[in-house]
Amino acid sequence: MLNKLLSFIVLVKYGRLPIDIRYFYRDTYYCQLVQLKYILRDYIFKRKYKDIDFQGEFAPELQFVLPFAYWHYKNGTLKKTEGCTYTKEMYFFSPAHSEPYDIRTEEGNYNYEMPRILYSQNYDMKKWLPVPFKQYYQNSIYKYDKPILIIANRYNMEWGGQPISFFSIEILSYILEKVKGSYTVIYNRPRPHHITMDNSDIYDLNEHKWLEESYPEVILMENLFKENKGSANNFNHLQLMVYANADKFISIHGGTATLASYFGGINLILSKKGPEHHFNCYHKLYPKLSGAKIIHAKTDDEVKNYVDEIFAKEIAA
Repeated sequence: MLNKLLSFIVLVKYGRLPIDIRYFYRDTYYCQLVQLKYILRDYIFKRKYKDIDFQGEFAPELQFVLPFAYWHYKNGTLKKTEGCTYTKEMYFFSPAHSEPYDIRTEEGNYNYEMPRILYSQNYDMKKWLPVPFKQYYQNSIYKYDKPILIIANRYNMEWGGQPISFFSIEILSYILEKVKGSYTVIYNRPRPHHITMDNSDIYDLNEHKWLEESYPEVILMENLFKENKGSANNFNHLQLMVYANADKFISIHGGTATLASYFGGINLILSKKGPEHHFNCYHKLYPKLSGAKIIHAKTDDEVKNYVDEIFAKEIAA
């Protein structure tokens, strides 16, 4: 009944929008209403009671779940957290973190116990604090003579079809020719065995061997994991350690871009389509994660232009 009422309100206010977009408006209202039942425990009694449990995809966990958990930690009300494998280091602040899930599910995204899920028309959020990954994971191990530039790629199934937003070998070559002389470039595209899988299949771009042969100066994240000089517990842990020492990122939308937005500096994101465009996530949400400057490219040509205008300009300066 409540969902029907909220759907009607959204229809009246936003009836011109596509129905698949209106669902996110309704879900935001629903999440806000759910939080009302915790007013006394969150703001008056403030005892440790909150059990945050999430099995959804990587991006919404970074965007909404982790900041929600961190808010409860700082508020003194976080009791424990539960998530997927390889997430313990992300919840370093949790009094007790367990990993009962070995797969991420789309259904797990719709956890209405969070103040927000997926996309939202309103990012002026309460009960949300960015997690200080950079401060916590900065280290003296992954430091180099030149400043680090992370190229964080992905090549996955998107919306049940072929990959849409990714850095092709042609684009990678263009970027590297522009930046290789002035940056220590670290390339990161996790293989399936490095991460907790979700509903999106990972395909092979065959770029790792090409990079080793054509650009041997580029450091592959997977090779850093093989060496594991920082004694990382898992690939996510390694990413946090390496990213914490960087402030220049070129990334792809989704969890790849979200993680890269947690470490300040500049993050150039390629996103060719998605609800993020309608909700203007890259300018309203992503900068909140660390104060990073977010640049959204919608095409391969825009990526090239931004690399020329921003990264090449910084090199010249």
